[in-house]
Amino acid sequence: MADVVDSKTRSRMMSGIRGKDTNPEQLIRKGVFARGFRFRLHDKRLPGKPDLVFPKYHAVIFVHGCFWHGHDCHLFKWPSSNKQFWSEKISRNRVVDGRNIRVLLEQGWRSLTIWECALKGRTRLPIDSVLCDAATWIESGSADYEICGSVTLDGKNAIAARSYT
Repeated sequence: MADVVDSKTRSRMMSGIRGKDTNPEQLIRKGVFARGFRFRLHDKRLPGKPDLVFPKYHAVIFVHGCFWHGHDCHLFKWPSSNKQFWSEKISRNRVVDGRNIRVLLEQGWRSLTIWECALKGRTRLPIDSVLCDAATWIESGSADYEICGSVTLDGKNAIAARSYT
């Protein structure tokens, strides 16, 4: 399937997509700051330049967009044009994400990934639930953790979190 816009327009549209300071990231920042946590942003010394770094707790938070990181949820759909490019790009992003988290764990850092679907879309969770879960994780000392949106069988939102260690 051919692109519906010309290459100049597509380039302009793609250049407007931010890699940091996104709305979901700012929502998490404001929420954890309001709960008394202090952090650094995008520390280049750490693998993957985590969105939020909590040196006091030796913890980092990544706020991932479901499309760009290939999350298995309703917000992710494989593009119908330029399939090989997108397949390689998103697969590479997944590999790099896994490697970064593994290296962080080896260096003694703890990692929390908050997926975009937990913050928007039909499976979004109440923001207070996400922030409470994140705050509990920061103080807990547990290693790798993930928060994503979910829907129960009765159609109501529920927290779906997965711990890797």
